Amino acid sequence: MQSHEVMKALLRKTSAKQLATEMGVSLSLIYKWAEPPEDGSGSGTGSPLDRTGQLVRATGDVRLAQWVCVQAGGFFIRNPRDFPRLQPLLPVTNDIVHEFADMLATIASSSVDSVITRAEAEKIRARWEELKSVTEGFVQAAERGSFGPGPGKAEGLKG
Repeated sequence: MQSHEVMKALLRKTSAKQLATEMGVSLSLIYKWAEPPEDGSGSGTGSPLDRTGQLVRATGDVRLAQWVCVQAGGFFIRNPRDFPRLQPLLPVTNDIVHEFADMLATIASSSVDSVITRAEAEKIRARWEELKSVTEGFVQAAERGSFGPGPGKAEGLKG
């Protein structure tokens, strides 16, 4: 979805006048952000969405995306690696279980003394982010049918 399409969708649910007032910009600028770019190169008006994308691409730093997600009450998960289509399910399932076990081990070793230091909390956060990404990859692969029946097996049959 293009940034102007997102803005157009937002304006169906939010008053452009209210948005302009709260952001301290003109009403015409709000409407300009909801228009497709004239030359296909991007909005010349510097849409906040376009600028956010530019910042992420220019810096290669996902903390900006993480910050935006927190502002929306959520969290950022990096896109996972692509799973090849029609691969064996058991090894991938074992990987997910292993990742989860590693997360629990990190928590257990950090809390053995009934105190979690800042360094330990950072280590827990890092493992949690990895677990979320790996699990998201698994779910996306399942949604794409990557764990379908292998060659020679009828779809929907286990065996």
